[in-house]
Amino acid sequence: MILPICRFPDSVLKTRAAEVTEINGDLQTLIDNMAATMYAAPGLGLAANQVGVLRRVIVFDVSQKEGPRDLQVIINPCITACEGELVYNEGCLSVPDFNAEVRRHARVCVTGLDRHGKPVSIEAEGLKAVVLQHEIDHLDGILFIDRISRLKRGLYLRRLKKQAAGR
Repeated sequence: MILPICRFPDSVLKTRAAEVTEINGDLQTLIDNMAATMYAAPGLGLAANQVGVLRRVIVFDVSQKEGPRDLQVIINPCITACEGELVYNEGCLSVPDFNAEVRRHARVCVTGLDRHGKPVSIEAEGLKAVVLQHEIDHLDGILFIDRISRLKRGLYLRRLKKQAAGR
């Protein structure tokens, strides 16, 4: 089932998600629905709080569109190591019609659990590292617009207010 995506300034996006303590059927359904929602949007990743669920779950797929899907799931993700720096032009399903350059770590190691509760460790660089950091930020109540300059954020907020007034 495709779920509605929460959009800025929805307060759920600024709320830290809680640890998952039980792997059960409801969680599996959430993961399946998050994946369907991410692919339908389309997006590269999705955090549970983007669909209104305050649990530490992310799904992502940075595979090429022409190739087979490579859905990855991390429950209770945690960045355990990072190095280097890169700047990437990011967008977000919860912050529509806006992109900005964000400074991130070039390489990260993320640990957590897979959808079956087994420990996983993912080493990522480049786009995959960016997506992991972006989605984990969501779980901590941080949006990519919180990581850009005040000036750029202000421009986006003014545009958002104009759009809201025009409806």
